Amino acid sequence: MRATEIKAALQAVSDAEKAAFYPRFFKAGKGEYAEGDRFVGVVVPEQRRIAKRFHQLPLSEVRKLLRSPLHEYRNTALLILAEKVRRGDEATAEVVYEFVLRDVDRVNHWDLVDLAAPKLIGPRLRGRPKRMKLLDEFAACDDLWKRRIAIMSTLPFIRGGDFAPTLRLADRLLDDDHDLIHKAVGWMLREVGNRDRATLLRYLDRHASRMPRTMLRYALEKLPPSQRRRYLSSAGSRAGM
Repeated sequence: MRATEIKAALQAVSDAEKAAFYPRFFKAGKGEYAEGDRFVGVVVPEQRRIAKRFHQLPLSEVRKLLRSPLHEYRNTALLILAEKVRRGDEATAEVVYEFVLRDVDRVNHWDLVDLAAPKLIGPRLRGRPKRMKLLDEFAACDDLWKRRIAIMSTLPFIRGGDFAPTLRLADRLLDDDHDLIHKAVGWMLREVGNRDRATLLRYLDRHASRMPRTMLRYALEKLPPSQRRRYLSSAGSRAGM
């Protein structure tokens, strides 16, 4: 089983119109956050179908996909890794975790991050305090995608009822200047609120005035309209960003 087979399978279901549209949708134009990213025009359901078909692809061949300049090849590589983890044992998940970290620079768009961080990275950090330093390192990084990996990797903690990592990283990222971080932090805070509304409300009481509007709106999304209005009306000038 070779990477060339997956590439051929993806090319066979590619769509020229989508290949032309995706650079605009994924902000790959000059000066945009994904400048230079390239696309063949394959929808995610097709990528997922191919990943399931080729889930036994050797890691050496997965690496060829992950290092590709083509977006769908990288995403399919991560989908294959997610399939390996889903079908495998703890040892498999550990091997995949180490594999992803070696090429984490190739996890370089929001959809790639939102696949890899909660499924391949975050679960391998729970119960391992020494590894948690990775999230702080990434949160302090100049690289946009590593900062998003940091906060998105806390989703497995939230699902396990441990909100502390999310809240701690949200504190660190409150002053981040990128919209994609605002969205990710607000999303994770909303996930906290879905499980423990009181924890979310305490956080908002302390920090709503500092939160950028996008972050605040994402965090408030599941709250009753009256509470949303209260936090938005009491927010400071930065929430008007």
